[in-house]
Amino acid sequence: MVSVSASAAGEAWVCEVEVDHAGEHTRHTVTVSPRDLARWGKGDHKEDVEDLVARSFDFLLEREPPGSILQRFDLTVIQRYFADYDQRFRR
Repeated sequence: MVSVSASAAGEAWVCEVEVDHAGEHTRHTVTVSPRDLARWGKGDHKEDVEDLVARSFDFLLEREPPGSILQRFDLTVIQRYFADYDQRFRR
């Protein structure tokens, strides 16, 4: 299960993420820029940000265990590690 709570931080969003997956519980902080939302999101409201981050974590959990996911990162970091992220999420 992935739980995301987004809050505005200037023009960007900061998301607190809790992951319960395969017996592991982890916490993460993800920053989402307006550019990230324009590229991968379905909108720019709080719910849209939370949806994008939750879907991004589902993507990550298909590829690695929760403990391997960085504790703090910008959303753009995902495509550096997984080239198919951009293709899968680009709108």
